[in-house]
Amino acid sequence: MIESAGSKLRYVTSGCVKSGQGDLATRLKAILEGLKEVIAAHAPVEVAVEKVFVNVNPQSTLALGQARGTAICAAVLAGLPVAEYTALQVKQSVVGKGHARKDQVQHMVRRLLALPGDPAPDAADALACAICHAHGRLLGVFETKHFRMRKGRLV
Repeated sequence: MIESAGSKLRYVTSGCVKSGQGDLATRLKAILEGLKEVIAAHAPVEVAVEKVFVNVNPQSTLALGQARGTAICAAVLAGLPVAEYTALQVKQSVVGKGHARKDQVQHMVRRLLALPGDPAPDAADALACAICHAHGRLLGVFETKHFRMRKGRLV
């Protein structure tokens, strides 16, 4: 979670909601309740999520999609607008190239948020998505559907 005031970005918090053990419904409920607690504690005004990508393992893609859907539901139930970005858009916004490596994303998140060290890879990805959203709002870039990706860049 970050705060954005114009071009100034400030780190608020990051973490991980653990789904624990059990069947799928129980784990999704844990994610929903965990995110409801985070929303209640920090009162965000907008939510940004990364769009699901299809990876080699279809089961992993499906599980990620279900967890992502639960996160979107938590935001919508709290009355928050949700923006979605592709991994290419996020990397382009934060690093300057759409095919940046994870360590490059971590480094740029650290620099942009003036963190004392590189965040964990998952935290860096989530914070990068928030930074992408803040940059998009500042520039008005992501408010339109007329942009598309070409060679990792918005055009």
